Amino acid sequence: MGDYLLHAIVTLFVTIDPLGLAPMFMVLTAGFAPEARRTTAIRASVTAALVLIAFALGGSALLHFLGISLPAFRIAGGLLLFAIAFEMVFERRSERKSEAAEKASAQDLRHIAIFPLAIPLTSGPGAISAVILLASQADGALQLASLILVVVVLVAACLAVFLLAGRIERVLGETGRIVVSRLLGVLLAALSVQFVADGVMSFVAARPAG
Repeated sequence: MGDYLLHAIVTLFVTIDPLGLAPMFMVLTAGFAPEARRTTAIRASVTAALVLIAFALGGSALLHFLGISLPAFRIAGGLLLFAIAFEMVFERRSERKSEAAEKASAQDLRHIAIFPLAIPLTSGPGAISAVILLASQADGALQLASLILVVVVLVAACLAVFLLAGRIERVLGETGRIVVSRLLGVLLAALSVQFVADGVMSFVAARPAG
């Protein structure tokens, strides 16, 4: 039990990466009022937790039923991440920033909380794949319950990081935010390419030898 719990904590901490999500949240919610940013953080965290718990309980069966492989899931997630990275690098989001601030309590806020904050940044293909694999390794209901507890704790850590993002933004200032946005866009693009490459390599490895 102890080894399984430790493995789950380490694996999910690396794949979810609560600390690494702070600048992402800061950039994606730039221009939002404090209350709107808080609402976005809570909505994104709750959504991510529900997604990961749902995949822990029935992810393998669902993907098998739909005929979707984990490599295909990683490729799709990588392509979605690349679209976000493109906007971050070329500041396409800045063109809509003032409008997003005005609508922060309505449609745009809900969209940003769900995509890309909850999916695929918090509960991304790596985290979902890890949850599915860990759930398949669980030996009984107790280990499965411990896995769900780990998910809840780590997503709660993400929420805490999101709520502190405003302080981080004040320290960086506007120039620092722009620099961070560009750098994170490049890193996110590289991460998305890695997701796609891993998915393609898995497809190749799974092909029967000719």
